Amino acid sequence: MAARGKNGAVSPWLWFGLAAAVVLADQFSKTLIVGWLQYGDVRPVTDFFSVVRAHNKGAAFSFLSDASGWQRWFFTAMGLGASGAIVWMIRSHPTQKLFCFAVALIMGGALGNVVDRLLHGYVVDFLQFRFRVLEPLFQGGYFPAFNLADSAITLGAICLVIDELLRVRRER
Repeated sequence: MAARGKNGAVSPWLWFGLAAAVVLADQFSKTLIVGWLQYGDVRPVTDFFSVVRAHNKGAAFSFLSDASGWQRWFFTAMGLGASGAIVWMIRSHPTQKLFCFAVALIMGGALGNVVDRLLHGYVVDFLQFRFRVLEPLFQGGYFPAFNLADSAITLGAICLVIDELLRVRRER
């Protein structure tokens, strides 16, 4: 059970532990992929899901992946800076559990991708989905490959939106 402080606040260490668990799960999964697949390999699992090995030197949707190399350090600094800000936010809002859960997921995902950038110079992606409805947006309907860190960031962002909607509703 998490240690509780005044006003029912959960210890920030619970949230930092969650972020660390995301980093560990992300790095473990990427280590498996790097050991199992060669760059560019595709292993279909279903007609809409494949395990692949892709490298992304940029950000989401390969943004800036064709830049000359400066983006590695820029996105590393962004991930570290965002993580520092998130530590401050968790410590500043200890009673807001959904908010802290959300930003802990985002921090874990950001740090998981920072580890990749520092170790490899790129982020290892391996989850790929294909949906016909995406064909107008993505060639062949293939959504760009992503990883567990990206999934944690996305889930954290969704939770932030839900937290804000609930906050606005409470204030009415």
